[in-house]
Amino acid sequence: MARHLVTSALPYINGIKHLGNMVGSMLPADVYSRYLRQRGHDVLYICATDEHGTPAELAAAAAGLPVAEFCAQAHETQKAIYDGFGLSFDFFGRSSSPQNATLTQHFARRLNEHGFIEERAIRQVYSPADGRFLPDRYVEGTCPYCGYDKARGDQCENCTRVLDPTDLIEPRSAISGSTDLEVRETKHLFLLQSKLQGEVEAWIDENGKDWPLLSTSIARKWLTEGLQDRAITRDLEWGVPVPADTWPDLAAEGKVFYVWFDAPIEYIAATKEWADAAPAGETRDWKSWWYEAEDVRYTQFMAKDNVPFHTVMFPATQLGVREPWTMTDYVKGFSWLTYYGGKFSTSQKRGIFTDAALEVLPSDYWRYFLVANAPESDDSSFTWEHFAGTVNKDLADTLGNFVNRVLTFSAKKFGDTVPAGGVPGEAEARLGDEVARLVAELETHLDALEYRKAANALRALWAAGNAYLVEKEPWKQVKTDPEAAALSLRTAMNLIRVYAIVSEPFVPDTSATLRGVFALPDDTATWVTPEDAIALDKVVPGAGLTVPPVLFAKLTDDDVAAFRERFGGVESA
Repeated sequence: MARHLVTSALPYINGIKHLGNMVGSMLPADVYSRYLRQRGHDVLYICATDEHGTPAELAAAAAGLPVAEFCAQAHETQKAIYDGFGLSFDFFGRSSSPQNATLTQHFARRLNEHGFIEERAIRQVYSPADGRFLPDRYVEGTCPYCGYDKARGDQCENCTRVLDPTDLIEPRSAISGSTDLEVRETKHLFLLQSKLQGEVEAWIDENGKDWPLLSTSIARKWLTEGLQDRAITRDLEWGVPVPADTWPDLAAEGKVFYVWFDAPIEYIAATKEWADAAPAGETRDWKSWWYEAEDVRYTQFMAKDNVPFHTVMFPATQLGVREPWTMTDYVKGFSWLTYYGGKFSTSQKRGIFTDAALEVLPSDYWRYFLVANAPESDDSSFTWEHFAGTVNKDLADTLGNFVNRVLTFSAKKFGDTVPAGGVPGEAEARLGDEVARLVAELETHLDALEYRKAANALRALWAAGNAYLVEKEPWKQVKTDPEAAALSLRTAMNLIRVYAIVSEPFVPDTSATLRGVFALPDDTATWVTPEDAIALDKVVPGAGLTVPPVLFAKLTDDDVAAFRERFGGVESA
């Protein structure tokens, strides 16, 4: 079995994330990690909060807290939400960790030794009203490319173009709102990406052949435009400090590394955090995953606005240090999930954020819908009407109703153990073949990280059980041939076991409930292969069974109206 390193884009510390952030990185990474573990692979799924940079300072100031205290509290809040969604991180770290500071400074020193860092005097925005230089995110204004009037000085979140603060039209301070800004000279460190362009291009040519078009097109667009030397330090109080032994003047001025320099290094640092947090008596080798790790396959998950940093900027950093750090094998990029075609907005109270989602419904409702409608190639739009339709048809009717009908009817007619029935016949053989085909299809799509297609295969697998019930009609069979009815029900129960296992990456809580239905102490299978699925004979006669509560409640028109009232609808978007 292979060793799989999985990371998802680090969520910013400044506030609760919305569902688009969940489906664009962490959730698909979790589905893949769970699936790989079930198939017997050695998996390490790493993520962390991204805690440095302007967003953290601004959010802390708004909350009236010291930035370190704000970040500590926000990290715990976010971690609790991700636990609520069932995200199976092996470790969820913090980019403000000492491990990240040490590694970031190491990377900077090595880049400098090899001639890829240069100290330059630049002209930077200064705000007399605030009495300080303004880092890029402290400057807001209108994007010169698309006209978006809330663009930041580092990147326009509307068109994703990378910017400098001096590019903005009608710039203003994000601290005071002052438009009385000056441009003064100061010194910063620059990563000489232009010197690494050829190496990055060669690396993508070699390693990006099988990446999704979304990921490769974004990377090649940046390369076609030419890699620019980028400042990797900022004038902030919160961040990884520039090491005084290498750049004493800049360290004395309090310069810190740019968040987009240290944040990707946190993937490595969080793995060291994981190793350092090992319980007594357990040894964890973090370097075996990241340094000279030729047996590791590394898969990254992120939304399209993060793709350039992970396919161009961080690879340039890794190549420039001239050390054998693990580089990504596959970048799964996602487009955006919109809300009725518009952007999610905290300030305008539009859209569903992850904390509110868990208040409304259990996590499996959200997990299944988001994966089944993942924005893999194009943006997809969330609507309450679509959400309710998916929940009612797929989860409540196709899966939930099947389980409830089979178990309730069997308990009523045959008691609290699995009935025996007669010998499987032609219908059972056809069903076994169909289940085996669909399990193989599900495996193929999950191996290829094709989430919508995987959900379609899972949905078809659930539907196969309903079709079998319609064909056999055990509620009629029991009146004339109880043995035939018992066989139909036991076959259906074997389907429930299959569903419990292969649905686990998508709806883990529901799968755990279904695994607990049957008293099968010797059933330790973590996955059902197509070959195993054909027989449909693991749920044996006489095994105890328990009828679970209703798995999924249907959503009514009144529910949809109430959700739209609370979260906004098409009119707000």
